[in-house]
Amino acid sequence: MNRAKIRTSALAAAAIAASVSLTACGSGSTNGGTGSGGGGVENAKVAFLMPDLASTRYELADKPLFEAKMKQLCPSCTVIYQNADSDAAKQQQQANSALAQGVKALVIDPVDSAAAATIVKTAQSQKVPVIAYDRPIPATPADYYVSFDNEKIGAMIAQSLVDHLKQENAKGGLLEVNGSPTDAAAGLIKKGIHSAIDPSGFKLLAEYDTPDWQPEKAQTWVSGQITRFGDQIAGVVAANDGTGGGAIAAFKAAGVKVPPVTGNDAEVAAAQRIIAGDQFNTISKPIKIVAEASANVAFQFMKGEKPAGKTTLYNTPSELFVPTVVTRQNINEVLFQSGIMKASDVCTGAYAKGCTELGIK
Repeated sequence: MNRAKIRTSALAAAAIAASVSLTACGSGSTNGGTGSGGGGVENAKVAFLMPDLASTRYELADKPLFEAKMKQLCPSCTVIYQNADSDAAKQQQQANSALAQGVKALVIDPVDSAAAATIVKTAQSQKVPVIAYDRPIPATPADYYVSFDNEKIGAMIAQSLVDHLKQENAKGGLLEVNGSPTDAAAGLIKKGIHSAIDPSGFKLLAEYDTPDWQPEKAQTWVSGQITRFGDQIAGVVAANDGTGGGAIAAFKAAGVKVPPVTGNDAEVAAAQRIIAGDQFNTISKPIKIVAEASANVAFQFMKGEKPAGKTTLYNTPSELFVPTVVTRQNINEVLFQSGIMKASDVCTGAYAKGCTELGIK
């Protein structure tokens, strides 16, 4: 073969190689999602592991919102979704299964923040990045943490209640119904609650860490405190809507007036209780914000990129969003006029009258 032919063949081979290389890298954009910026993302899998069924949000909001955003970013990618139903051992099995299926990123809202350290170590040993979702994993830093500012949430709901009680010249003390003792986010909320209650001048009558955030366990504990303290209870700081609902149920079952009770998560049932005057406040933290942010971060990791956090918590690059306190005064604006909730889903039956009074339509 002469030199001209050799040179022609070499150029052709180079052109083919360049073409293959460009194809392998993918032509999708960040919004098109089939492997731009890092390659190898097409047909990839990502795990989305949620902690429990006690809170309705995971099945109704977190899962579909995360899946929708991943579909937008990477149409050919697969989301492996599992819910551990408050079982840390089950979540460990679900994580192992996802890793065995070859996921390129693992997004986890841990049942037990301490136990989840094992999941982080196992995933990272296999070069699979871990995004802690909503709840942090303090013992072994995940690769990223996305949540609302949980300590601030605790401070906001408690301060809102304290300000209201002072305005009403309320007498007596407070009950504090915290979240699960195995949830690091619950610990942050608890810290925030104390930052508002401790200097408030209101006596903390008693507090309780609710196993697995179970509303029934919160209700049972509050029932005992009603028997113990009676009308000394001026208010209840509950760490989420489930425990708040349990507290309210305890007062109703006892046949006594329901004092102001806080919440967090802006569940539909909580919005209805606020409209009816049974629950004092909740926290609007649009799940779409966290779900979509987590999908974006997971996609960046899947492309081989390393997203930088906007802050750091527990030695983990983090992105923490600030929520909004919701009461009867602003529920229409924050939840309904914003489009977070639909009146048709909330203003049913006994709640229709209250919605009309608040201008919700």
